[in-house]
Amino acid sequence: MSQKNQEKFREFYQIGKKALENGKYRASIANLESARELVGFSTKLGAEVQMLLATAYQAAGKKQEAIALCQELTSHPNLLIRQKAKDVLYIIQAPELQRPPEWMSEIPDLSSGEQNKAQYITTKRKKTQNKKDEELPPIDLSQVNTEDNQFIWFALILAVLTIGGLIWLS
Repeated sequence: MSQKNQEKFREFYQIGKKALENGKYRASIANLESARELVGFSTKLGAEVQMLLATAYQAAGKKQEAIALCQELTSHPNLLIRQKAKDVLYIIQAPELQRPPEWMSEIPDLSSGEQNKAQYITTKRKKTQNKKDEELPPIDLSQVNTEDNQFIWFALILAVLTIGGLIWLS
């Protein structure tokens, strides 16, 4: 590979890897595909680019492309890369587990323009196993007692007297 191609490869590889780490899968795929064209399949570096590309495909929802790429890498000359490709292929082809609805948190859609209105935060508490969830009423902050109960001053004076007594006795 020429010096110019090496520089291009490094640039595409670094941008693609960074994009993958940041969750920008389309940009990652585009850059890693460009990097893959500049390096040979049988090299260790070429295999590394293709493993990252398979990961980007899978993250972007292109499962078939990821599977095809991993299957291609299972015939790589390097034993370690073949094993890694088989492991990744096994993970990609694993069945997706179903999660019970109570494990999920629903995120409300705030794009409806009601962001300026004051909203109360409510919490849910679980009742017994057979009863449904019950929403707690919103808390009115004007009714909360914020008066100082003098406990801090009592604790501070007690601590000073204790430390003073220990110093005086020693």
